Amino acid sequence: MNKNLDHQPAILAPAGNRASFLAALAAGADAIYCGLKSMSARMEAKNFSLAELAQLVGLAHDRGVKVYVTINALLKPDELDRTGQLIDDLQRHVHPDALIVQDLGVLALARQAGFDGEIHLSTLANVTFPKALGFVARKLAVDRAVVPRELSIDEIRAMADACPKTLGLEAFIHGALCYGVSGRCYWSSYMGGKSGLRGRCVQPCRRHYRQDGKHARAFSCQDFSVDVLVKILGQVKKVLAWKIEGRKKGPHYVYYTVTAYRMLRDQGGDARIKRDALGLLSQSLGREATHYQFLPQRPQKPIDTRRQTASGLFMGKVQGPPKNPWVVVRQALLPGDVLRVGYEDESGHTICRVTRFVPKKGRYPLNLGGKKAPSPGAPVFLTDRREKALETMMADVEATAAPPAPIISCRFTAKLPRVEVNSRRPTEIHVSRLPYRVSNRNPLGMWLSEMAAANLGKSAATDLWIWLPPVVWPDDEERVAGLLRQCLENGARQFVLNMPWQMALFNRPGGLNLWAGPFCNAANALCLEMLKTLGFAGAFVSPELGESDILILCRQSPLPLGIVISGHWPLCISRTLADDMQLRVPFDSPRGEQAWVDQHGPDYWIFPNWRLDITEKRTFLQQAGIQMFAHLDEPVPPAVTLKNRPGLWNWKIGLK
Repeated sequence: MNKNLDHQPAILAPAGNRASFLAALAAGADAIYCGLKSMSARMEAKNFSLAELAQLVGLAHDRGVKVYVTINALLKPDELDRTGQLIDDLQRHVHPDALIVQDLGVLALARQAGFDGEIHLSTLANVTFPKALGFVARKLAVDRAVVPRELSIDEIRAMADACPKTLGLEAFIHGALCYGVSGRCYWSSYMGGKSGLRGRCVQPCRRHYRQDGKHARAFSCQDFSVDVLVKILGQVKKVLAWKIEGRKKGPHYVYYTVTAYRMLRDQGGDARIKRDALGLLSQSLGREATHYQFLPQRPQKPIDTRRQTASGLFMGKVQGPPKNPWVVVRQALLPGDVLRVGYEDESGHTICRVTRFVPKKGRYPLNLGGKKAPSPGAPVFLTDRREKALETMMADVEATAAPPAPIISCRFTAKLPRVEVNSRRPTEIHVSRLPYRVSNRNPLGMWLSEMAAANLGKSAATDLWIWLPPVVWPDDEERVAGLLRQCLENGARQFVLNMPWQMALFNRPGGLNLWAGPFCNAANALCLEMLKTLGFAGAFVSPELGESDILILCRQSPLPLGIVISGHWPLCISRTLADDMQLRVPFDSPRGEQAWVDQHGPDYWIFPNWRLDITEKRTFLQQAGIQMFAHLDEPVPPAVTLKNRPGLWNWKIGLK
């Protein structure tokens, strides 16, 4: 153990397939997290069947390694029985040490199934500020919370200081960075129903965009790597696990990153060991890395439009004629290596497998088998490698596994909450950024801000709905709490909270009318039941849901429901912005879609230039039982022209 560390944090490895799981064991990981073939927020990974996972968990437990299973997808109303069945099967046959969840409905299902392992709140659950930790520990009785990648070490310390004894923390130390805050990105869903909250993100943030005639991958982040700074993180005792992102990565990445961080944790004081560990990280086949905001005195922007941001190790550029291209490689290639030619959103992009050894600076012909030729100068990346030594180690580990046992499921039916019918008159709210006194529309809702709180008149306060921000950071908690106190002193009594744990910001929530807002991502009856138990008087449904899901939810809900029926819904919310991206100036996607970035509080909001609009369905929704209709009115920059196009989002196509 490194004498500079006060405790021994576990190194938590990703595994999206069998080979990566074996590589994590071979590298000496303390714990592994992985998903099933459904209900996982990394559905593009191969993931595991129950029988395969049961065999691998037994193998891990024989070696003293814990296994956490991710059931961290947003659940639609008709998925409760199936998800409960999975949890019941896990409990009976697989025996994982913990479930990683974001949806409160999954937490309810775990209790119904009698799951006796730990419950960890995913970073998608958006537990982002210190006071939230006491709330989730007390009200939800969970065992661990995964903190956001965006936090600095000072903010992680603040979270740790506020953490109850019964709750542990988990922090990311390496891997891909999403541009949007986890649980606050709807970009992929808004463009075609494939939700990041369900593990189906198509990564629109990785594409080229144009602003003022300049093309750039303006939202494509480099990887995050704490590397040698883990020595600082290791001094925070409440951080029980160091998490490596990468369930879509191969065994080479898993083995190299786990080995490197184990070296840094155990022998980081040795200069030679530290150098070797950094060498392993540089060869792990990830993107170029950044410390992001980990050091608050030296923050780093994770977006540099001048650098490569594709996954994999850059090997060179395509040369030669289109029919017979080649690449001169910066490092030696081995038989079986996988090369990706170009970016995935560019023409000529393809994958090819290396068939022979190629020395450093050697020429390798890109024989693409008649596929479309890549553009001259297109980058070539090494994305996966299977060294013989690693294959041997993995085989040695696998040889000790017991034969897989059959999985015999018992029928599981989720216990739904009692439906309460409430026939009160529907409420219509226009939610504005402008203070009540100066708004031309006299909205019945305001986003919480300094301007809104200062202009809140006592005579009108009781009629207003104050909307809390979708993200609260540790260093912004006191500001937000102070604004709430100011609103309460001026008579405000109705609030829309955009994460359930924001209830912790109210000293005495009793006597207030608190609704769970649309950013709480409520999409099933058991989630709504949990929100009711927490003290909410009503809840907005997830705006990602389609027509059929909303109708089911209306029939099953134990709470009055609201919906965002029109307005400017953000594609995502982020804590960072590229230096050359201008605020309130439109930018265009490769398909001609336009959007803009605005800043509200400490965060950047990205809005498309067309509105969410299901107002034509209002009567239908009211008859179905919706009792609150919200219109989100954003100030549109003068340079932005709103496009007249359908704003149904997933109403017709449904949530994928």
